[in-house]
Amino acid sequence: MKAFQLIPAIAEYADFKTYAQEAGLGAEDLILTNEYIYEPTISALNLGCHTLFQEKYGMGEPTDVMVDAILDELRDKDYNRIIAVGGGTIIDIAKVLAVASKEDKVDNLYDRMADLHKVHELVIVPTTCGTGSEVTNISIINRTTKGVKQGIVSPAMFANEAALIPGMLASLPYGVFATSSIDAMIHAVESFLSPNACAISELFSKSALHLILSGWRAAVDNGDRDAWKKYAARFLRASNFAGIAFGHAGCAAVHALSYPLGGAHHVPHGQSNQLMFADVMRKYQEKKPVGKLNKLEEILAAELDTEPVFALEELYKLMNAVLEKKQLREVGVTADELPVYAKTVLETQQRLLNNNYVELTEEDILSIYTNAF
Repeated sequence: MKAFQLIPAIAEYADFKTYAQEAGLGAEDLILTNEYIYEPTISALNLGCHTLFQEKYGMGEPTDVMVDAILDELRDKDYNRIIAVGGGTIIDIAKVLAVASKEDKVDNLYDRMADLHKVHELVIVPTTCGTGSEVTNISIINRTTKGVKQGIVSPAMFANEAALIPGMLASLPYGVFATSSIDAMIHAVESFLSPNACAISELFSKSALHLILSGWRAAVDNGDRDAWKKYAARFLRASNFAGIAFGHAGCAAVHALSYPLGGAHHVPHGQSNQLMFADVMRKYQEKKPVGKLNKLEEILAAELDTEPVFALEELYKLMNAVLEKKQLREVGVTADELPVYAKTVLETQQRLLNNNYVELTEEDILSIYTNAF
């Protein structure tokens, strides 16, 4: 079993101004963010940093085309440190920039993944409460030329610091909160069930589940869609803890099966995970009802005030209260795509499937897709 490591350094700050002062941001830094984040929060500080707004190069989750355009834009700029302020797209792009030399394109990084080196110091300031990728060493890129989402993974892609600033979540729309917190919850579950989990990673998985489920219940009971903002710090820490857990133990089938939905139908990542979660878990129950899954059921039962046998179904109900679950057909998936997805996932996502609670065959994967359809 690999040793548990906690990388990068993690710090919490009262606000972005405090962070900027302590970090000494200035002319040798590049702030990678979105303009809607930069304008109300950062621009008034007059830091003198280079700035780059991701949305000028493409919308949605990161693609090879988007990242190559950003790399082209930066070839003639000199900067030492990258400050990534944003959600999953910003963070994934920043990790690529941190290991890319001036002449690189995205495909070059895949080709030499085993020999990547950090070119720029990287600090990540997450503005959503889901990806947890401020503490992981993987960047997921939609390789449009190959029709698949694939990760670039390297120790060099760890940030130097993850800077947690709860106030940066203040302007997060409810839909983004819902999908990102669901993503974090699934990170916690998949990392807990992973055969690569250890006692330390399980602590982070369980802590993340406690923070998310208690926060969801409090927000749902309040009845106000903005009630979650009272617990922003809780959700931000939960995302971070879940990221630490899956950074060690990995994610699994839920993420593997969700990637074709994001790549082909542009379903937001957290929502695509929700579309697959219940049916993956039901397949796990069908194939191996006795095992570590029972420990998860006990943890969920304690959080949801129910019996272990009902715990997963109660979790699905709570998730549905946070964000109503759709069927695959409702997001544009067609029946004839399902066997293609099942085959593609088995061929391209072994990195994730190796972390499954139980092995899934192509027939199992097709069954999961069919049940979710």
